[in-house]
Amino acid sequence: MIANSKIIINFANNHNSNDSIMAKYNITEKKKREATYCTLVKPVLMDELQEKIYDLVVVQKKYKDKNYTARRLAADLGTNTRYVSAVVNVRFGMNYTSFINKYRIQEALAILTGKRQERLRMEDISDMVGFANRQSFYAAFYRFIGIKPKEYKAQHASK
Repeated sequence: MIANSKIIINFANNHNSNDSIMAKYNITEKKKREATYCTLVKPVLMDELQEKIYDLVVVQKKYKDKNYTARRLAADLGTNTRYVSAVVNVRFGMNYTSFINKYRIQEALAILTGKRQERLRMEDISDMVGFANRQSFYAAFYRFIGIKPKEYKAQHASK
């Protein structure tokens, strides 16, 4: 069984966030609710699917594919989307979109702090890490990091 990897991203505290930025990027607080199907997957199957999901999404970097949906992941695993959702929710503590975006943002952070970042536009970085458009990239970046990508880039440009 794979131990959960260290999370280098902390969710931004929405209570201290600028409401206008949240509105601009269409960011809302998620409400916690328990999905009934999460308890239907047997622990042994959940362990197996967790490893396979991690391998496909993280190790094989499927998160970079803009079209890699939960449906495609389920097909690659030979299971259904309800099981994929249950495993991602229970074992990774987030929904599928957040799970995928977490790794996209981690990669974006590495690019933004790297030496070659100076020549790249935000649209280029967004595309490189798998976002369909700049708006989705900015919204996810702000949700995870708490500032805009350009602000993050500016903070790390002189270092």
